[in-house]
Amino acid sequence: MVAKRSLRWKEGQDASGAEILPEEDLRCPLCDRLMVLGPTVDEHHLTPRSQGGREKFRLHKVCHLKIHQALKPRELARQYNSWESLRTHPEVAKFIGWVQKRPPEFLG
Repeated sequence: MVAKRSLRWKEGQDASGAEILPEEDLRCPLCDRLMVLGPTVDEHHLTPRSQGGREKFRLHKVCHLKIHQALKPRELARQYNSWESLRTHPEVAKFIGWVQKRPPEFLG
């Protein structure tokens, strides 16, 4: 016998089951562009898990990749463990200026 799929609405999801971001989370904390849920959104630990970090934040996947391309986990944990400090890193700052001209769905 085949079980019926539940069509019940769950908090935090729209009618199709896609996750809805809370209003305050609609912008990427790094580049400040709008975020659209799907393959362009990723999660980042400001302090890497390998360095004891637990708290996760949503941001664009392309922004997440740039952070890890430019910085090592130890640097992230010691010096760049806030959004403000990340924006001051020369390579990340240059990237932000470039990516802000791209649409929210941009993957690179």
